[in-house]
Amino acid sequence: MGSHSHEVTDAILETLKRASSGLKDADVRFALAGGCAAYARGAAPSLHDVDFVLPQEDVPTALAALRELGFQTAKPPEDWLVKAYDEGRLVDLIFSICDHPVTPALLDRAEPMKASAVILPVLEATDLVISWLLPLSEHSCDYGSLLPQVRALREQVDWERAAAVVQDSPYAFTFLTLLERLEVISGPVKPVGDPSWP
Repeated sequence: MGSHSHEVTDAILETLKRASSGLKDADVRFALAGGCAAYARGAAPSLHDVDFVLPQEDVPTALAALRELGFQTAKPPEDWLVKAYDEGRLVDLIFSICDHPVTPALLDRAEPMKASAVILPVLEATDLVISWLLPLSEHSCDYGSLLPQVRALREQVDWERAAAVVQDSPYAFTFLTLLERLEVISGPVKPVGDPSWP
């Protein structure tokens, strides 16, 4: 890891700290997701932006809170997230994952963990992995970048629950098969539990 990537990581973690404090102060319900959540759970830093999940009805409060801190905010054409920028560093506020709205239940399962010297709710490991697997598709199927993240979290994940949720996605389910073949997880994983999510 060169010094440049350290600087990038430090800057992203600083943005994470500022944004999460602002959301907490505004009583927004949220949890950390994406690469920063994986990092909080012990994966190597692969931090390009900050991802938070939150219920759609909290989005206006969240945007107002971040604007007050000097973030620029934007509503992209996608209808599942909004964006905020901290001097060019991106914060994604995600309120729906593959047509699955973020629910209070998902946030209730999040666990308080330390990321960048702040304690904040981090998506539960199984939910985090599901949030990476569901979007896999013909157009976005980068197994290579997912592997190290998932490998770092494998002990924390309920693989049967993950399999139950993603079983209808050929791209996601094939990734589970890949994990078995690579002996990242001991397989074969049987889909067990409630397939509805979150």
